[in-house]
Amino acid sequence: MNKIAIFPGSFDPFTKGHHDIVKRSLELFDKVYIGIGYNSSKKNRYFEINEMVAKIKGVYESDDRVEVIVYNELTAFLAKKIGANFLIRGLRNTTDFEYENTISQMNRNLNESLETVFLITSPEFAAISSTIIRDVHRYGADIQAYLPYEV
Repeated sequence: MNKIAIFPGSFDPFTKGHHDIVKRSLELFDKVYIGIGYNSSKKNRYFEINEMVAKIKGVYESDDRVEVIVYNELTAFLAKKIGANFLIRGLRNTTDFEYENTISQMNRNLNESLETVFLITSPEFAAISSTIIRDVHRYGADIQAYLPYEV
């Protein structure tokens, strides 16, 4: 039985921190789906979703263990649909844990076979967040150092 995981997020944008989590996840799982979801609390994306899909696919084009998908449903239901029994989440700090723990409990309630695996962010990426990267970009500063692809 293959160990299939989903790494969900809005990935607006997909950062080197996200890339680090995917690379480390590939040491634990046979297949990792990067699921770009529509977050109901984030009405407007900053980076266009199709552009982000193309950029992320480009990062992993030589690794068929990674697949990028877009979805608009509960992550727990998507996991059932694609046969994923693991949900990957990166944690930068205790605030992330508090938020992710609550979501993890609900996902487990909705899909009993879904186990959340928390990976602590590597120290060199702990200060990177998509929100900060968007703000830096919005005001004209270079964000290339924080992304695993060219902008």
